[in-house]
Amino acid sequence: MIRAKHELLQALQVALAEQAAAAGVPAPAAAFESPKQAAHGDLAITAAMQMSRAARRNPRELATALVNSLEASAAFRRWVGAIEIAGPGFINLRLSPAALQTVVTEVLQAAQDYGRRPATAQRVMVEFVSANPTGPLHVGHGRQAALGDSLCNLLQTQGHEVYREFYYNDAGVQIQTLALSTQARLKGLKPGDPQWPQTAYNGDYIADIAADFATRKTVIADDRQTTASGDPDDLDGIREFAVAYLRHEQDLDLKAFGVRFDHYYLESGLYRDGRVDSTVTRLVSAGETYESEGALWLRTTEYGDDKDRVMRKSDGSYTYFVPDVAYHLHKWERGFHKVINIQGTDHHGTVARVRAGVQAAGAGIPAGYPDYVLHKMVTVMRGGQEVKISKRAGSYVTLRDLIEWTSRDAVRFFLISRKADTEFVFDVDLALKRNDENPVFYVQYAHARICSVLAQHEARGGAALDLAGADLALLTAPAEAALMLELARYPDVLANAADTLAPHDLAFYLRDVAAAFHTYYAAERFLVDDPALARARMALLSATRQVLRNALGLLGVDAPEGRQLCRRDGRDWECGREAASRLTAKIADRDVRCEIEKIDQHGRKLGVCGVGGVELNRWLVENGWAVAYGGYEAEERIARQSRRGIWASEFERPRDWRDHNLGGD
Repeated sequence: MIRAKHELLQALQVALAEQAAAAGVPAPAAAFESPKQAAHGDLAITAAMQMSRAARRNPRELATALVNSLEASAAFRRWVGAIEIAGPGFINLRLSPAALQTVVTEVLQAAQDYGRRPATAQRVMVEFVSANPTGPLHVGHGRQAALGDSLCNLLQTQGHEVYREFYYNDAGVQIQTLALSTQARLKGLKPGDPQWPQTAYNGDYIADIAADFATRKTVIADDRQTTASGDPDDLDGIREFAVAYLRHEQDLDLKAFGVRFDHYYLESGLYRDGRVDSTVTRLVSAGETYESEGALWLRTTEYGDDKDRVMRKSDGSYTYFVPDVAYHLHKWERGFHKVINIQGTDHHGTVARVRAGVQAAGAGIPAGYPDYVLHKMVTVMRGGQEVKISKRAGSYVTLRDLIEWTSRDAVRFFLISRKADTEFVFDVDLALKRNDENPVFYVQYAHARICSVLAQHEARGGAALDLAGADLALLTAPAEAALMLELARYPDVLANAADTLAPHDLAFYLRDVAAAFHTYYAAERFLVDDPALARARMALLSATRQVLRNALGLLGVDAPEGRQLCRRDGRDWECGREAASRLTAKIADRDVRCEIEKIDQHGRKLGVCGVGGVELNRWLVENGWAVAYGGYEAEERIARQSRRGIWASEFERPRDWRDHNLGGD
């Protein structure tokens, strides 16, 4: 629908210019909005109300004149099925079936590039996570990682060259505390002992660092290798090793989370290279500082801060925001004139100070540089109880904990599913559910369902790639129109989410697409006797699968194709990707591919099959498979009737258990 919308926007701009000229007012930009209710149409125009005050005319009169101009255009006659005026002057459009149907072809032709824009000259740096190397990553860092990585992916869809940077604060009081905590462990102390430092870190990871240091282990972090001396009195060596150890641990967590960086920047490098001192000298020379009470102050109030800030304390040490200013000056000098920092809301106070500092430096940096996305922290609930986060007590929930309790997909989707500046409660129990209450399962299930239907179509003789010539004019059912309209929204969703730095919009969109598909799945049969209609519907399903896969990939979430038939540690889990072997069975003249993940203690095969239906499940049970997919009562009924102790899944069962799309009887 990209072509149709482009032509409609051009026609709207012409009509607006005509009406604005007649009224003697400037013409507003041509734009369509999405009505809040589907009953109001597919697109809405609010320009008449925008022009009414300047034109001193009733907005409905302007809307009527605008509609008359639009109806005379070839684009509107071709792509609009109905147009009406509502309320004080809204213009609601209902697109023609032909307009909606074009999106299927556009998606299939563009594939993974659907919704992406051509390359631009814009270079963007996104700094995120930037956790102090004083402990494992906690769930707050996880939220930042999910936000940052998804935002980077979104910016790339708009053609920007994106650079991902992690800033390590490896200097300062917290690093000294880390070194002293590790040294105390090396000397046989532990939390609770009278000699244990009051400000020390109490987590078990400190004991792990001390044990590796004592045995002179070597750790590799980024491109550096550090070997412990084993000497408990070597505080500098302990500090270097502890930082390297935790940087390595954080790297492993980020890798498990599917997050990568182009560069790691060390705060200590700013001091080593003289950038902190040179920044202070630069600000003093610019006349932006003054001395008072033995300290050096920066005139930040002249740049929007609520009060001036101390740069150099009376003892000669710098305050923490000075290296931040030096760091951002270096970002600008490296050619990154568009910078986005993703940080917790506890860093809110640094925003005005850093911006004031870089503007005062006289480098030509504009106000508002850099941009910030501030996120609130995460509350973790498990078993109806809050799991407390306390780094100093050593009992906080780590990102690794959350992944192990649920899955990487669940953590990434959940942490991106709300606006960054809102409180978020991560419900571990909800993340484990296998029904439509769990948003990531709901979306992934839509993708897996489509894959299953397409596999059925191919098994019946339908060519997998022979969809380009499908007669899309046959796609006229209401559920089909609703689904195609959702697919058509995708390019705008990407553009708006990238422009407003709001990756959560993509998570909302995915749920909308999944809902439209599940509604379609319940309303219509896909594998119908009419080959032309079946082919058209396979084309729509293939396009839907492509959009789901594209959008999930931007969020770092997998798009599963198979059915989940595995169980581990008393709960469902994804399997089949690391299958040990494969088997092929002939079921109802169809080849059914199943992957065996393992054999359980009862000799039952646990794995995943790509094609379903009651017939298949009966065969699976008879041949020793443990069946637990789908939420279709007929399938699970066979499992229960087998008397083999086969466990049941937690999928929500539809009222009608007959799976008419997947061959159930």
